[in-house]
Amino acid sequence: MAQPAAATSATPRDADSEFHFDETWKPRFNPWIIAFTVTLATFMEALDSSIANVALPHIAGSLSASYDEATWILTSYLVSNAIILPISGWISNRIGRKRFYMSCVVAFTVFSFCCGLTNSLGMLVIFRIFQGAAGGGLQPSERSILADTFAPEKRSIAFALYGMAVVVAPAIGPTIGGWITDNYTWRWIFFLNIPVGILSIVLTSRIVEDPPYLKSVRKKLGSVDGIGLGLLAVTIGALQIMLDKGQEKDWFGSHLIVALAFLAGIGLIAFLWRELTAAHPIIDLSLYRSRNFSMTQLVMLVIGASLYSTTVMIPQYLQEIMGYTATEAGMVLSLGGLVLIVLLPIVGFIGQKIDPRAMICFGFAWVSFGIWRISSLDLSISFWDAASWRVIMVLGMPFLFVPISVMSYVGVPQEKNNEVSGLTALARNIGGSLGISFISTMLVRRAQVHQNYLAAQVYPSSANYRILDHGLSGMMQSRGYSPAGAISGAMVHTYSMMVQQANTLAYIDTIHILVILTVCLIPIGYLMKKPRFRSRQTASVE
Repeated sequence: MAQPAAATSATPRDADSEFHFDETWKPRFNPWIIAFTVTLATFMEALDSSIANVALPHIAGSLSASYDEATWILTSYLVSNAIILPISGWISNRIGRKRFYMSCVVAFTVFSFCCGLTNSLGMLVIFRIFQGAAGGGLQPSERSILADTFAPEKRSIAFALYGMAVVVAPAIGPTIGGWITDNYTWRWIFFLNIPVGILSIVLTSRIVEDPPYLKSVRKKLGSVDGIGLGLLAVTIGALQIMLDKGQEKDWFGSHLIVALAFLAGIGLIAFLWRELTAAHPIIDLSLYRSRNFSMTQLVMLVIGASLYSTTVMIPQYLQEIMGYTATEAGMVLSLGGLVLIVLLPIVGFIGQKIDPRAMICFGFAWVSFGIWRISSLDLSISFWDAASWRVIMVLGMPFLFVPISVMSYVGVPQEKNNEVSGLTALARNIGGSLGISFISTMLVRRAQVHQNYLAAQVYPSSANYRILDHGLSGMMQSRGYSPAGAISGAMVHTYSMMVQQANTLAYIDTIHILVILTVCLIPIGYLMKKPRFRSRQTASVE
């Protein structure tokens, strides 16, 4: 009966800023052993979300498919992953969190093996759907396990370990994927999950346990809201496909994208109405009444957008404009990942002593500065210049990720930890999809604008154009070209230079917009309430 007392002991003014934590239960094993155990599978899943990106051309060629067809390997994974994230908390409460977590690890491992064996694109896409669904339950489960294992005042360093899995893995994924693909075969990017999955299953079965309060939560659950579940799947699925395929299909110039947008909009309205009126909803929308929870979801959305968009944008620029290989471009991101490995535990430690709101403000200020530095790109940058972009930017990420992971549980009853974890992971993933869709669209549209402008400056009577054309023609003739061939070659080279310049300017425009977005969010930390660490046991005594 301690739970109701804790809920009523806090005044309405302070309820949103309190932690509620049951100190009457302690895990049998050292919390850090539990943290390492659950991080294994989460790292595996986070790595798999990006490791296949650089292998797509190889997969397409091996399975006799086009590159556009092969992109469904990524889309299918993201869609099924996103659908599971918001309902992972409800599933955990119904069947038990440990059982759900282990089921996800087993399924992820089995379908990884199936992905590596398949010989057709259709079967690979189907296996990726099941793999993504299994992976969708891993990250939220780990977050809620850490939230229950560690006391509120010690969670910052625990979530730093979690951050190493979900932030570092996508950064080093392209490098590992490129190296495996170049030296072995793309199938090993899936087979790599098998030993990690087996080790995770063995350790989880022996070490992880469900806290007692989950049993009482399970008893209170009503019947399955099948209508709500179906509406959620349709909404998230349509939104994810729309974001992933929007630029490729020319957005609302495509009937498919219009239909998906309409389906997502109607599905969302119907889902919200269903959840607000259903006796036993899939998602407790009352969580968003908490100021801190709502704002942490917004911040996590922006973190996902800035993290994933720059993760895609930097290697894309290096490969398409600078001519880097996939492995070389991946190495640029990996250096930032190494910095995070060192910095996250440090930030986790100092996060126990510093106001998390100040850390959030500092984090956004630093990330804004880091993204702004990328706007210095040009066609003469070196590998180390590009690596420094990522390194400087990620220095601010731990100051966002760690306090947001902690603050998302402020003012939320402990029995809602599973739902908080799922919704927070969903916000980050949707933010990532929005960020990638945004930069993909902006790069194409702004490149067209700059190309039209530059083309207008290139005309035969221009003195600068005549000087450039004369120099290029003379150089080509000195290399053995005929006069006519030299003139034609000079025109082709001039056009190529113009396209490069237009694309580079498009990257700079896109970066400036990202900077404006993150700068606007610098003060958001102080719009949240400062957390007060308070155990449920203490509250019930009062």
